[in-house]
Amino acid sequence: MSISKNRWMTFAETVEEPPPAVEETPAFAPVGATRPQLSVPQPDAADRLPHWNVSGITPDYWWLGVHGGAGETSLARLDKNTRAAEHRWPITAAGSTVVLVARSNMSGLRAAQLAATEWASGSLPGTHIAGLVVLADAPGRLPKEIREFARVIGGGVPHLWHFPWIEVWRFGHDVPPEDLPKEARTVLDQVRIATNTAAGLPAN
Repeated sequence: MSISKNRWMTFAETVEEPPPAVEETPAFAPVGATRPQLSVPQPDAADRLPHWNVSGITPDYWWLGVHGGAGETSLARLDKNTRAAEHRWPITAAGSTVVLVARSNMSGLRAAQLAATEWASGSLPGTHIAGLVVLADAPGRLPKEIREFARVIGGGVPHLWHFPWIEVWRFGHDVPPEDLPKEARTVLDQVRIATNTAAGLPAN
């Protein structure tokens, strides 16, 4: 799917820019779509993520990396009550709450766009998306083009968070949640709130 075909482009360009995730209060409201939309077609079969029929696994929510190297495993290690979905939609009888994860580059964001579109098509009954976490793929400020495209994709999911660069992850080291930068800890706190809200929504 090309950027020009993104159904949220007009929305993202006409509404007031939301404040950065780290400045929101715990009672923050969704900034994007909270449920599948009418008339949204599925991506082509080759662009869809595989499904995983899960039984006996009941995490609080799933981190779904929408491409290889997205960072879902690193995020799951920060909270033993969550689990990495291994780049597959976790399908359960009771429904699943999912947080999409992508790297902060154009290919990663395009993969997130496809995953958000697949969910928006209504083809994943019982799956609730809490939002999209964009993990920094390099230290420093994101280029304007990346920030703007991430904002466009964020219009298709309830929440958008930017997770900062964690240098020790580059070397394969874990870091305790309490030792993360404040910005990262705030994102994790807000994800927890958003997943609790998403879990209470009616099934698709």
